[in-house]
Amino acid sequence: MRPDAARLRRLQRLERVRAIARQTALGEAARAEGTLAQLSALAERTRAMSEDYRASGLLGDGHQLRQLGALVAGLQGISAATANDLTQARSIADARQHDLAQAERRRAVVEQRARDQARAIAQAHTPQALGARRAVGTVLEE
Repeated sequence: MRPDAARLRRLQRLERVRAIARQTALGEAARAEGTLAQLSALAERTRAMSEDYRASGLLGDGHQLRQLGALVAGLQGISAATANDLTQARSIADARQHDLAQAERRRAVVEQRARDQARAIAQAHTPQALGARRAVGTVLEE
């Protein structure tokens, strides 16, 4: 096999590997975005529940007030933990998006190199046309 053709085949294999890496990065980014969306919804729900229970004024005695205070404190703790998880999930999702962009750039570079190599091989196989004869005379003679 000629070195040019071998190089083209190697670049095409590398392009397939990079496309698979891009698909993997795309799946990881999608999972991270899904987790981020779920945690965002959970954080909003727990925050809303905490505010609703805190604003509730239908208490009969001190025992109910104490239980409600404990429930609200627990919900606030859950809400704070969920907010921390949300921040972490956001940073993970951003990192996965960055990885996806890098994988796409790597794939595009290899694709361009393979295209250039194929073009170079095609040019090497086409016979070179002889140059046209130079025009003799002036523009007015034509």
